[in-house]
Amino acid sequence: MSLEKRYKEQIANYLDVEANKISLYWKGRVALYTALKSMGISDGDEVLLPAFTCVVVPNAIIYLGAKPVYVDIDEQTFCSSVDMIKSKMSPKTKCIIIQNFLGFSSNVDEIIALASKHKVYTIEDCTHGFGGRNKNIFNGLKSDCSFFSSQWNKPFSTGVGGILLINNEKLMQKASAITRSLKKPTLKSRLILHLLILSRKYLLHNWSYWMMLKLYRKLSLIGLVVGSSQKEEICSIDMPKDYLTSSSRVQARFGKKELELFSEKLKLRKNNGMKYNDWMKSNGKKFFNEQHLSNHSFLKYPVLVKERDFFISLCVKENIQLGDWFISPLHPVKENLNLWGLEETHFPVAKKISNHIVNFPTELKNMNSVLEFLNKNKDQLL
Repeated sequence: MSLEKRYKEQIANYLDVEANKISLYWKGRVALYTALKSMGISDGDEVLLPAFTCVVVPNAIIYLGAKPVYVDIDEQTFCSSVDMIKSKMSPKTKCIIIQNFLGFSSNVDEIIALASKHKVYTIEDCTHGFGGRNKNIFNGLKSDCSFFSSQWNKPFSTGVGGILLINNEKLMQKASAITRSLKKPTLKSRLILHLLILSRKYLLHNWSYWMMLKLYRKLSLIGLVVGSSQKEEICSIDMPKDYLTSSSRVQARFGKKELELFSEKLKLRKNNGMKYNDWMKSNGKKFFNEQHLSNHSFLKYPVLVKERDFFISLCVKENIQLGDWFISPLHPVKENLNLWGLEETHFPVAKKISNHIVNFPTELKNMNSVLEFLNKNKDQLL
């Protein structure tokens, strides 16, 4: 049995699904593209998605000639509500993307019921949500398809990587044909990825975090390393030439090792997420209500700050790790969002949150330094 097949079976065993429902890709966005194409999404079709997402999500829609239709988010959950989605539906709506944000899924059953009523497909964006649950069922198991990411800082990492889960058996044959047509990653890409994974393992520490992050983003933007996004993906709506790429043995090898440690990491994230939530609640800051906690796997913990750039400078000074998902409604694009058909003023909540959000790590074995930092800088939080 090949390494890739054993990796697929390991993923399937964790999610308690059949291995033939799982496909692997170079990046998660390719899994989304495959799902959309298997549904027959094409010119003139509309796909609904949150106006608070990564730009690669509408890219996959646009590459197929379809139109992304954005939906604002709820300020409490960072997810779109059923009523918001319903108000955006039209006869041209062919699919609804249900986003899991930082490990939290909201209104999944209700959105799927709405889609079923109108004979519309659903895809769960579980790039943040592998291993998390919604009403005690794993994220991604309820919709027609779901896609996951194993990119840096995702629930488990293979450097870059994508996973597609097909729950609707009518789509499996088409999805399999699309997957087989993808080209293999180049030897250069595989070698660079292998080196990056090893570098991250041995060189990334609290003291080197910000230096390594800035270097990685610069090198990936100009194409010298394998990055999460290419320059073409955040500057235009044209598909990059090497976009349609399948997975590799490098990702399977590291993915298998990561999955063996995953349950303990997930437990640590949830425990630390609760510590953040308790601190936020006790200090009168934005926190997640009790009704949402059982559904949250806390990939990161989102915090709203008054002045993000200043707050990040404080974190850099004290070597506090911090993420900046999502700095705009179409992360990481800051300008010309109308190129992707999004007008910020139409989505006031998404615009507000994206102007103030940062996210704290939840994999720390010792939370003391972060909680001390929050106590010292609580006046910077909203």
